[in-house]
Amino acid sequence: MAEREDGDRPAGVRGADSSAWAEELLAHLRPTGRDVRRVVAWLADAVQGTAALQDDAGTLLAGTRPPLDDRLVADIAAGRIASAAWEGQGRHLRLVRVAYPDPTAAGVLAVSRQAPFDRRTADMVTHTVQVIELLLRAGETTAAGRRLERATSDLRLAILQLLMVEDTVSARRVAAGLWPGLLDTDTACVYVVEGSAEERDRLAQECIDATDERALVVRCPAMDQHVIVVAPDEAAAGELRSLIGPRPGIFIGGSARQNLARTATAYGQAVSALAVAHFRPDKAAVYAERTHPERLIDPAALHDWTSGLLRPLDTLPHHTRAELLATTRLGLEFTAVNAAKVLGVSRNTVRARMERVETLLRTDFSDLTARAVVHLALNIQVGRADEPDGAGAREESGASLRELLSGPAMRTWAQDLLARLDTDTRDLRRTLRAWIAEGGNAERAAQALGVHAQTVREHVRSAEPVLERQLLAGGSDLYEVVLAHLVVGDLEHPTLPGAKPGLPDSLVHR
Repeated sequence: MAEREDGDRPAGVRGADSSAWAEELLAHLRPTGRDVRRVVAWLADAVQGTAALQDDAGTLLAGTRPPLDDRLVADIAAGRIASAAWEGQGRHLRLVRVAYPDPTAAGVLAVSRQAPFDRRTADMVTHTVQVIELLLRAGETTAAGRRLERATSDLRLAILQLLMVEDTVSARRVAAGLWPGLLDTDTACVYVVEGSAEERDRLAQECIDATDERALVVRCPAMDQHVIVVAPDEAAAGELRSLIGPRPGIFIGGSARQNLARTATAYGQAVSALAVAHFRPDKAAVYAERTHPERLIDPAALHDWTSGLLRPLDTLPHHTRAELLATTRLGLEFTAVNAAKVLGVSRNTVRARMERVETLLRTDFSDLTARAVVHLALNIQVGRADEPDGAGAREESGASLRELLSGPAMRTWAQDLLARLDTDTRDLRRTLRAWIAEGGNAERAAQALGVHAQTVREHVRSAEPVLERQLLAGGSDLYEVVLAHLVVGDLEHPTLPGAKPGLPDSLVHR
């Protein structure tokens, strides 16, 4: 015989017996015990029977389901009745509707036992339903918060990717919806904060809190230990440095202030400075703290040379040219895989774009000297975004790369940089020169030197703190060292344009 119960349920546990079971049930609301399955299991044990929770589609969510009348369950789930009791075949059954956070759906809690339900066990069922509803509501709130956090994080990454390809108009438009005024600036600094991969989420939140959301904070899509911060505000540097303090394993590298269109360049500078930060006692470094070779060359002559080198790309539509240049800058700075993650495209897309640039420039990016020279030209080219119209424009001087690198300031810079290696008895300079000549391939360099490949790697790694530059990872630091070798005549100048001799190797397109 079935009995339908449409009366209202009590408002809370307060009206029930002040027995131990109430305290046990309420314990499931503590942060460490919030699990609907554990609550259902507790109820089954408490009433000395079985208990099951199913959704409106009949899917079992928790517990062990007894035989049920599908029509009765459907009536309860639909809200036509609030609860029902059934007795027969040597068992007693209680069915109670469980409200979901979504008012259009509901679950059903089914409790079965051999003995009749007395006041105590009936109260257990009633109040267990209330606890389950609270847990489901809390879970939905938590899930909604996580979804919002993921969406916000994805939006921050999308803005960064737009900045990386120089689409500042779209980046500002996307940012304006959630962070009005965030990118209402022409310039910004980029910082990379490094911690452990396991604690990166917490570190990212600390960066957001420290900058009071006045900066674009992004979990780096390429490096699990990195948090990228695009900061228009000058005060952000101090706020981010305050996160380091005495904490071990936290480092920060910052770029020089750059035009927003040069975010990719600033990012490369920040990564380069981060490598230096590992050798600093304060675990922080800024890229502008050292002299860079392009600043030691006559700007007008350098711009004319850059125009000549990149002229084959001028025949392309503007958006295609900008896309190829932005991708190549990142592809030369990082691996193809990491560049693809930063840009939000596939690595095959990165490779295809870089190969198109190789073809147009008639060069070979497996040659580190060619990569360094093209990298120099791309940095000079993007720097023109900071200049007024007509700045630096003049009749082509016809200066060659060799002439540009032969000035006294450049020679002094290069000699001083490479002379740091001469104090090591292992002849790091010879190893580094051979390694660069072989395209950053330790095995080929080892064959040329007659040593083991591991020796080459150890020598190159030992040169990094001496030069205060990251070499094995490639990028701007390595290209500066390559240019220094070109200046002093330790390496042959690349032929640009020239034929492509072979397939990429080692540092190229990994």
